[in-house]
Amino acid sequence: MLGLPYNHTTEAPATFILVGIPGLQSSHLWLAVSLSIMYTTALLANTLIVTIIWMDSTLQEPMYCFLCVLAAVDMVMASSVVPNMVSIFSSGDNTISFNACFTQMYLVHAATAVESGLLLAMAFDRYVAICKPLHYKRILTHRVMLEMTVIISIRATVFMTPLSWMVSHLPFCGSNVVLHSYCEHIAVAKLACADPRPSSLYSLIVSSIIVGSDVAFIAASYILILQAVFSLSSKNAQLKALSTCGSHVGVMALYYLPGMASIYVAWLGEDVAPLCTQVLLADLYLIIPPSLNPIIYGLRTKQIRKRTWGLLIHYLFNHSNLGSGIQALEQTRQLQRLPS
Repeated sequence: MLGLPYNHTTEAPATFILVGIPGLQSSHLWLAVSLSIMYTTALLANTLIVTIIWMDSTLQEPMYCFLCVLAAVDMVMASSVVPNMVSIFSSGDNTISFNACFTQMYLVHAATAVESGLLLAMAFDRYVAICKPLHYKRILTHRVMLEMTVIISIRATVFMTPLSWMVSHLPFCGSNVVLHSYCEHIAVAKLACADPRPSSLYSLIVSSIIVGSDVAFIAASYILILQAVFSLSSKNAQLKALSTCGSHVGVMALYYLPGMASIYVAWLGEDVAPLCTQVLLADLYLIIPPSLNPIIYGLRTKQIRKRTWGLLIHYLFNHSNLGSGIQALEQTRQLQRLPS
């Protein structure tokens, strides 16, 4: 499947033209505004999460380190597509170079694969913390965390590099108009003069393997967690453990459900959903999780919520004191200028 002999008798197009959302051109301006708000929220909220975890020595536990990496990956995933989409929707600047198109495609797929692996790592962290609390620090050392992150990154690279290679090596000899708002691989592969099904099938199989295995292990982790939680005699301990896992379950549902819907709807085509619905679903899948993940964790995780409020109050208090000090200094200078 990776070695199909495509005949490169024509030159690849210098640029692709991204249509946006076919059939919803009249709503592009509103979409640009909505995406800009969500993207700004994603950048600010994820940067805040990374800053708080990085600066606070009490938040150097594995769960928060994984959350810090997740926030960074969310920013990469959103930044790889959203600025380009906003430009298309607001100004009509809908061209993208050949190399930039496949770089964007690779970043999107690699980031989604890394994020799935991080959610699995975070589920494993919660399993160890709740089911084996006495061995937590011995099992999840900093070295183990680093090794898990490296393995997740290598897995994403190994599985997603062939997909970008396969699509980029297809012969493009016809239209260069992509019926999408970013370089989604199926939409780009359909423009090829050769059969695009091998790359599409590879994407479907790899996505199903990665997501299927991760979801299976995550489900097993939470089944064991629930068994351990409900075996506790204290209701307060049960509620605390469930609350700790609540944010993780919310983020996983937010990531996997629309993600798999987007993959299978795109594969099945317009027989299942109109093209505009497919494109809109794919667009929202790349921006909604990065926007809501830090908010969910901020609201559900007591330590992060407490540090966030402390940082904001500290900044506002110091800013207020600074403003009062400058005003008092100015009043002193004015009094000194008055004649005696």
